[in-house]
Amino acid sequence: MDFKFELLKKDRSSNARLGRFYTRHGVVNTPVFMPVGTVATVKAMTPHEVKDLGAEIILGNTYHLMLRPGHKIIRELGGLHKFMAWGGSILTDSGGFQVFSLGDLRKITEDGVYFQSHIDGAKHTLTPESAIEIQEALGSDIMMILDECTPYPATFDYAKSSMERTLRWGKRCREHQLRQEGTVSELRAEGRRFGTVPGSEGGQALFGIVQGSMFKELREVSARETVNIGFDGYALGGLSVGESKEEMHEMIEVSAPHLPEERPRYLMGVGLPEDLIEGVRRGIDMFDCVIPTRNARNGMLFTSSGAIQIKHSRYISDPSPIDPECGCYTCRNFSRAYLRHLYMAKEILSSRLNTIHNLYYYLNLMKGVRAALEEERFERFYKEFYSDRIAAEIHED
Repeated sequence: MDFKFELLKKDRSSNARLGRFYTRHGVVNTPVFMPVGTVATVKAMTPHEVKDLGAEIILGNTYHLMLRPGHKIIRELGGLHKFMAWGGSILTDSGGFQVFSLGDLRKITEDGVYFQSHIDGAKHTLTPESAIEIQEALGSDIMMILDECTPYPATFDYAKSSMERTLRWGKRCREHQLRQEGTVSELRAEGRRFGTVPGSEGGQALFGIVQGSMFKELREVSARETVNIGFDGYALGGLSVGESKEEMHEMIEVSAPHLPEERPRYLMGVGLPEDLIEGVRRGIDMFDCVIPTRNARNGMLFTSSGAIQIKHSRYISDPSPIDPECGCYTCRNFSRAYLRHLYMAKEILSSRLNTIHNLYYYLNLMKGVRAALEEERFERFYKEFYSDRIAAEIHED
């Protein structure tokens, strides 16, 4: 089944949207949070556990998977879904952010990016065309264009040049995908099979990425020109890179009105629970971030009244669950005292139980958002989200 997005309802008091999209691996309800499975695993979790928590889509990363074990190996083994035993949808990031984070280990040219592996120092090249070919080999349901992730802060001239390069690369990605799909159609007409995994038979969606740093006029130009290329969905990149919350919110507000309503909108690499709520309020449909899983391994747990650090001595004999309002396996069975003990003892089970809780919290938060939109009470949900945190802060004081 080809990718399709349905806008089901719009909130009357904000730009929040309720929708769903369809891929070859099922239905994904939006707004949605995508757990990050960078190297074909959501850390500390089995795919079955991730599914049971309510995840309908996860994220994988082109850069990491092309280096280890290699996209060709994954293709030979049946594609990323089979490789990691995940039956739901997968979005693959093109690897642009990871490559541009390498600093002196990479060189940007108009053709693409030349870089050295952070693993063994081997030299590689990533171009718009190869980024598409790698993602096709992985067989993901949603592919991302190769973009230049503009650093923060950036001058206007640098941000403009970077944004324009992303537009040129985005056009090359789209053209290469269409050429590949044309090849598939020709081979199908001849009764031949192209490739060995579903992803190489077409049907993969491709999302464009809006850049422009923190410059309003550049974001507007990038959004309009990216839409003119024509993609299945649109992402906002280059945010949550050090800017203030106010700047991030402004860039979302500037960009979103220029994106078509009939396509999903994806805010890349964001963020904290409040970032998700604020993004939804401004018209965003899709989110991903390593925060819930990474912070879980570092002992930070998210609750309905804010985040806690389980290592604090105040929890040494605390018999209560992480969050009395949470229904996850961890909260139903274990006390804060036990979870603190596991964390301080550096037990593997600490990462497992903490990750179960944090992912459940994020996925359940988005489930609550969708229910509020469906029942036309999003504004009340929004206010209650913050009032619970304010009340908890007052109680702590």
